[in-house]
Amino acid sequence: MDVHQLQSKYPLLLSFLKDNGYSKGYIRLFKTVIRLLLREANKNTLNTYEELYEFLVNRGYSPSILKQRRSIIGIIKQFVQDDVFPSYQKRSSFLQTDSYELLSDDFKQVIESYRKNERQRGKLETTINTESQNAACFFLQIQHAGITTIGEIAENNVIGFFYDGERITKSSSYKKNIAAVIRSCIPDYPNGECNKLLAFLPCLKERRKNYPFLTLDEVDKIKTVLEEENSQLSLRDKAIGTLAIYTGLRSCDISNLCMDDIDWVNDTITVKQQKTLVSFTLPLRAIVGNALLDYITQERPNVTCRSVFLTKQRPYWKISSSNLYNVSVTIFKQAGVRTGGGRKGLHLFRHRLASSLLENGIAHPVISAALGHTSPTSLNPYLDADVVNLKACALSIESFPIRKEVFA
Repeated sequence: MDVHQLQSKYPLLLSFLKDNGYSKGYIRLFKTVIRLLLREANKNTLNTYEELYEFLVNRGYSPSILKQRRSIIGIIKQFVQDDVFPSYQKRSSFLQTDSYELLSDDFKQVIESYRKNERQRGKLETTINTESQNAACFFLQIQHAGITTIGEIAENNVIGFFYDGERITKSSSYKKNIAAVIRSCIPDYPNGECNKLLAFLPCLKERRKNYPFLTLDEVDKIKTVLEEENSQLSLRDKAIGTLAIYTGLRSCDISNLCMDDIDWVNDTITVKQQKTLVSFTLPLRAIVGNALLDYITQERPNVTCRSVFLTKQRPYWKISSSNLYNVSVTIFKQAGVRTGGGRKGLHLFRHRLASSLLENGIAHPVISAALGHTSPTSLNPYLDADVVNLKACALSIESFPIRKEVFA
């Protein structure tokens, strides 16, 4: 730890926190940690940021306080050594170790082989990360039993990961992610270790529930509250709801929408989808454009951040996907829809748009293009809600002897 570097740079860090609207209490915590760093460093009792955290652990602070101090120490270290400014979107990973880092060399090799193979095949990085993390957790639990190579794994080790007694603890999708990692590495293990491990994976029943799609009455109530001038909704929440219900954009793509993505001259919105990394362009309907313009010109903070939708409190950051769920809950509440419970996420709007297009006989490729799908099969989950056309598939029961009392 370079004490002189810390002394010269910490005033700039504190100034940044103040200028970007961080609370006085939060800034006070930074000052406390910085003073402690300088004091103990000058006394030669510590030489690294990590040693300061150990110093705090030894003083017996509670886990919640230690977690807070660890985060602050990590932010200070990043700023002083790497010139990385604090951000709500990117948390400090100081002294945090993921499952992969704790694995044996053999298990790490499985993960690395999978990553290399799937990147060459062009699999999305987000999918690779999810499957890698699931597999790392799987191998780490097995490693706790003293097993460090893939060839040592027995069936009871695998079953123990998915079951706690007779209770299933992991989903079928979790198992699929682990299987994807192991299957990718089959060529790297010619003695059949991966095939044996795949055979040990249990058969887990896939649970598929009926999708709680929006009814026409619910859609009408939501559209009404989004269009009312005297609605209790903020202009931001109205713009988000209007964009979701008329375009069917995913929450992650609404969160990532930037000012430059909106072409006001040609009335279009261009989105690079987070899920597929494929860009596509949507027409900017008047009702959507008006809602966006009202928010941008009347309510959106005048900051340098280019994201369209920002948080309501300072410092103003890009709104996250999790915050968008809270926005959807607010919209449903104001509309008086599903007040007694039920699903309320923005994906319901996307589902409703797809099902309404299906009901009106729009060709599947056209709907897929409007929703930004890259695979024709992506539309299949929405077919269950196409009640209008599903009725045409119903079979008559006239040939079956059923007593009248059944329908009484």
